[in-house]
Amino acid sequence: MIVRFGYVAMSTVVEKASPSRTMTYKTFSGLLDREAAIRRLEALGAENLHNTLRLLRHNAASDIKVYRFSSKLIPLATHSALADWNPYAALREPFAQIGDFVRKHEMRVSFHPDHFTVFSTPRPEVLQSSIRDLGYHISMLEAMGLDGRSKNNIHVGGAYGDKRSAAERFISHVSDLPESCRKRLTLENDDKTFNARETLEICEVLGLPMVLDIHHQWVNNEGELPSELWPRILKTWSGPLAQADSPENDPLPPKIHASSPKSASDPRGHADHVIAAPLLEFLRSIAGMTERMDVMLEAKLKDGALFALMEDLARYQGDGVRILDQASVEIMP
Repeated sequence: MIVRFGYVAMSTVVEKASPSRTMTYKTFSGLLDREAAIRRLEALGAENLHNTLRLLRHNAASDIKVYRFSSKLIPLATHSALADWNPYAALREPFAQIGDFVRKHEMRVSFHPDHFTVFSTPRPEVLQSSIRDLGYHISMLEAMGLDGRSKNNIHVGGAYGDKRSAAERFISHVSDLPESCRKRLTLENDDKTFNARETLEICEVLGLPMVLDIHHQWVNNEGELPSELWPRILKTWSGPLAQADSPENDPLPPKIHASSPKSASDPRGHADHVIAAPLLEFLRSIAGMTERMDVMLEAKLKDGALFALMEDLARYQGDGVRILDQASVEIMP
């Protein structure tokens, strides 16, 4: 099994390259000239996109093919007071440059809308806000010229005292989305509410691919091993929504999230690094049934943790692990 590793948004290796510079609405509304304030937002957006491209160049030089964009590329983009603002015209060129670079280097990129994007909600205003936020992420991918292989990963959301009803609402609300939105969705199990088995069942109903978070599964499960669910999870990646815009001879590989517990007293928190042994144990357990796999590392040290993990995995060479480049390995069952 070929495994590629990626990281989330920020670099701890490349200095002064934040893709998430922002402005509070309080600061924005305190500026007397609204047009000038909007130009300031667009300038911050351009800077974030410039730094994103710097990080992508760093990734290409480091053989990193899997990357999650910051959701904060355009400050205040979803604020209700700025609903009449269209930032994409001013940022057309930097968005296009990012998309061109991603396609040229055959990278897999994604977004992870934040916890305010909740489709299990019983509140209509929260649902509309969630639809707006998802639309923002889709608009950025479209501005980059990226097709349905670039996904938005979300959680099912809250249970609101009745998990079955919450799951039914989620299924109903997501089913009502146009296919152009649904084909860009993946679902992830969480560490407190919807566990891996429950998330998988929803994915199977909706025809959506599931991103297994093995750390979340370790702390929120029904007694099963993650490998026991893997055959069904793997199948969710073969559906038409999962493989939207993928060539038949180059299907999109399944994807998982990996991190390590921060401490014994905080098992849900994310540590600076990823401990190799538990991750390797899981990868070996599924290698016999999986050809390719992408792993998003959610460690606090970002790409620094990725490079440290590769150094740790190099110690297993000759023991069912072969290092392929700076950010990918081959795992034998």
